[in-house]
Amino acid sequence: MNYTKLTAPSYKSLLSDHLKNQNLDQARRVFNEIPFPSVDLYTVMITGYARMRRLDNALKLFYEMPEKDAVSWNSMIKGCLDCGDLSKAKELFDGMPGKSVVSWTTIMNGFLQFGDVEMAERLFREMPVRDVAVWNSMIHGYFSNGRVEDAKKLFGVMHCKNVISWTSMIGGLDRIGRTDEALQFFREMMGSGVQPTLTTLVCVVTASANLLRLDLGVQIHGQIVKLGYCFDEYVAASFITLYANCKQMENSYNVFNESLHKNVVVWTALLTGCGLNCQHEDALRVFRNMLKSGVLPNQSSFTSALNSCCGLADLDRGKEIQTSAVKLGFETDVFVGNSLIVLYTKCGSINDGVVIFKRIGDKNIVSWNSTIVGCAQHGCGMWALTLFNQMIRAGVEPDEITFTGLLSACSHSGMLQKARRFFEYFSQRKSVEVKLEHYACMVDVLARCGELEEAEELIKNMPVQANKTVWLTLLGACTMHCNFDVAERAAKRIEDLDPHCSAAYVLLSNLYASANRWSDVSRIREKMKQTRTVKQPGYSWVT
Repeated sequence: MNYTKLTAPSYKSLLSDHLKNQNLDQARRVFNEIPFPSVDLYTVMITGYARMRRLDNALKLFYEMPEKDAVSWNSMIKGCLDCGDLSKAKELFDGMPGKSVVSWTTIMNGFLQFGDVEMAERLFREMPVRDVAVWNSMIHGYFSNGRVEDAKKLFGVMHCKNVISWTSMIGGLDRIGRTDEALQFFREMMGSGVQPTLTTLVCVVTASANLLRLDLGVQIHGQIVKLGYCFDEYVAASFITLYANCKQMENSYNVFNESLHKNVVVWTALLTGCGLNCQHEDALRVFRNMLKSGVLPNQSSFTSALNSCCGLADLDRGKEIQTSAVKLGFETDVFVGNSLIVLYTKCGSINDGVVIFKRIGDKNIVSWNSTIVGCAQHGCGMWALTLFNQMIRAGVEPDEITFTGLLSACSHSGMLQKARRFFEYFSQRKSVEVKLEHYACMVDVLARCGELEEAEELIKNMPVQANKTVWLTLLGACTMHCNFDVAERAAKRIEDLDPHCSAAYVLLSNLYASANRWSDVSRIREKMKQTRTVKQPGYSWVT
């Protein structure tokens, strides 16, 4: 086809269509037939090359341009950043004549994206002109890099805050769990006369859901209805989540049913809400209906559905969902994989859980912890320890859950010396806080292995006061090892914490009975009568 007689707008439209359909070679053939390509046509091709990750071609064409304007420079700089070449982007920026605010903002965002906050701050200070968009970008970059206090400080010195500035603060604080502060910023925004956008209101609804602030969420719901945003899919999903978090599932269903356009986000919000409220059968019904309606599940949909299968301990339906996930390309997805690991291990298929773990492409801390804990629960202590060694070699930093899983593995496999070494190892790590549950696990290891006096000393020397569960662990082990002295001291501690703890009386009574100390058994029973302590009855499905 002869393209030489087309007008400039026609060329641009034709090139854009080819690039949109990823027909890069065809777009280049059209471009080559243009007699005298304008600057904006060069820019269209450069942007297309960069979007397709062909940076060398983009740069070659850029350098061939007879003249360049600010848009072409900015497009090339952004293309380098999108392709991961920060140094080339900075080189181009330094050589660019007549840098605009967009140029400064683009390169600053690039350094923020790559985690070089100090260089981004330097560029921010050097900018000859800083509009509100630049300030907002810097605030967003601070949040993205975990520099929350810097974001608050910068926001505080802004002279002209717009709704995007306020929304960045509200959303950023809520995402890191500082939801109270996020809502305080919303109140200040409303007091300053700045009108919220739909994005702002969705952020506030999300914050209300996280903080279980049903009252505020209902107020925002009313505002959104007045503004005419109530039929937006993301608004609907936010309110479904709010009501589900606040145990108002009927309202969640109402919002869902009133939603005109039910996309995957809306379906997944309802599915997740059902699971959160332990309505697992309903969750799986929602998942089936989503498939019947022609909506394809995403990562979150599969994760929530698998979590409900886990809640029901229903491996068969979990496998059906797994098959669907594989067909849609989620076989190696880390979040879907993590849910499958938990499902398989909970249902007793530890071998299959380990197979799933090995298939996951980019394992995160949850992948490692779920598999380690699963191995521990099934008495595969050496597997758990082997996984821990692999985890360290992979450069993954262990956390409190890893610690608990390893101690549990040692406890169920009788590995006392390894448990001692792990306890010492984690106690010396600043990144891990040794909590009450870790002491309880270590007490369990010592007690199971018959080291009752050492377990008692560990409890006494804990930095926090032991609860009755820890002492009950020790008391239960005393009945197994027939240690009356430690048992009586443990029982006394439990009595001080909870005079009506029937489990302690029963354990101590059983210990006395095993040694034919019937007078002590009678004394315990009399004490239970005096304190009006009633033994909790057992339950059985057998009739």
